[in-house]
Amino acid sequence: MKGTVYFFTGLAGAGKTTIGGLFYQRLKKIRPDAVLKDGDNLRIAGGDHDYSTEARRRGAKGVFRHCKELADQGIDSVFCGIGMYEDVRQWNRENIENYREVYIKVSMETLYRRNQKGLYSPGVKQVVGVDLPWDEPDSSDIVVENDRDEDPEAIVDRIWKAFGLEDEP
Repeated sequence: MKGTVYFFTGLAGAGKTTIGGLFYQRLKKIRPDAVLKDGDNLRIAGGDHDYSTEARRRGAKGVFRHCKELADQGIDSVFCGIGMYEDVRQWNRENIENYREVYIKVSMETLYRRNQKGLYSPGVKQVVGVDLPWDEPDSSDIVVENDRDEDPEAIVDRIWKAFGLEDEP
């Protein structure tokens, strides 16, 4: 049985890591071998400080090839990352049998107001959606509008139900 790749995408500060992480914790209870990957952590672990468009594309392709390899071995993975390129997401749909995409959508106004990582401050460069191009997802399995202060657990409940997942193994 093939595993499933759950991709939580959206701009920086949208809530991908929070919502995807909670989803992963719940998934881990029924799929103990499930794996969590986060774009920020992968970049830090790899020592890659190149935030250029091509470096980001290479990194995304590498992560998804690894996620596919895990899925082919029957292991579920949750990846939280910006996913700024439609061609990479299209590759996922075409090559990963059980690929599920969740777009955490947030308005730019909300991102500037939250500004948790300081990325949306004046003078900051190489920010996806601000001065770097971003192909907004238009064919995700689920779109979560995360502009309100909705409880992340409630969002995960909705995603869980939409994917038809059961809490019991």
